[in-house]
Amino acid sequence: MKTLTIFTPAYNRAHTLGRTYESLLRQTCDDFEWLIVDDGSKDSTKALVEGWIQEGKISIRYIYQQNQGMHGAHNTAYRNIDTELNTCIDSDDYMPDDAVETIVNFWKAHGSDKYAGIIGLDCTENGNIIGTSFPKGMTETTLNGFYAKGGKGDKKLVYRTEVIKQYPEYPIFEGEKYVSLGYKYLLIDQDYTLLTLNKPLVVVEYQQDGSSMNMYRQYWNNPKGFAFIRKVDMKLCGSMKRKFESCIHYVSSSIRSKNIHFIAESPLPGLTILAILPGCLLYLLTKYKVQSNQKLNVK
Repeated sequence: MKTLTIFTPAYNRAHTLGRTYESLLRQTCDDFEWLIVDDGSKDSTKALVEGWIQEGKISIRYIYQQNQGMHGAHNTAYRNIDTELNTCIDSDDYMPDDAVETIVNFWKAHGSDKYAGIIGLDCTENGNIIGTSFPKGMTETTLNGFYAKGGKGDKKLVYRTEVIKQYPEYPIFEGEKYVSLGYKYLLIDQDYTLLTLNKPLVVVEYQQDGSSMNMYRQYWNNPKGFAFIRKVDMKLCGSMKRKFESCIHYVSSSIRSKNIHFIAESPLPGLTILAILPGCLLYLLTKYKVQSNQKLNVK
């Protein structure tokens, strides 16, 4: 059995998926399987992947499902992974040539049941690190602990499959297509740390129509999903500042979803009442940004 599953949720990304495939062909280590979860694509993704499977150059599994959103594709991936480690490489990203070798060798040298897995770096095509690297001397961290200490930018997560399956799946809300992937990561943070690896494991390119750059529209179109993660944040995030920020976002999402019971359903009803005014302002700001089609700066 392979050590690592690289899984890729794909939705109408036939025009970018080939770059991901080519990077996997260039890997200096073949101790991996590629799992593609086609989340209801209407383009040529299926035919493209079937052609690659027939080539037989790397191990590929393909699963098609009706569109559920990124988190639904992650649910399907986790149900079907049986390797020791797994990592998600988005359909518009690709891996440096030695990424699999780096992951496998690093885990074999340092990994144990103590850790949830590895946290590595993201970089741009010209080699610039997204956000910040890990400080010297930081050999392990939780994901949220890294950000709480001033860390910035997207990071590449490689989880032990045994760990990721211990926690609940992402909920599916009718009519919505987004729940923060951070839900599972935050739950894992309560019980495990991640080994830090100061090397880029993925090369990212944020698409104009991708989730990251269209986060304001995600807020607007998926209020139940965002209210859900804000309630989790209220329960599990340590600082009062973060809890209050979560209450503000919770109020905004609750207004958008027309949930009149949001105070009673809040884990922190008193703090939520205090957040009503700023929550209303955030709702109006989000509405303005969506109507004016503003993009989120994710660099």
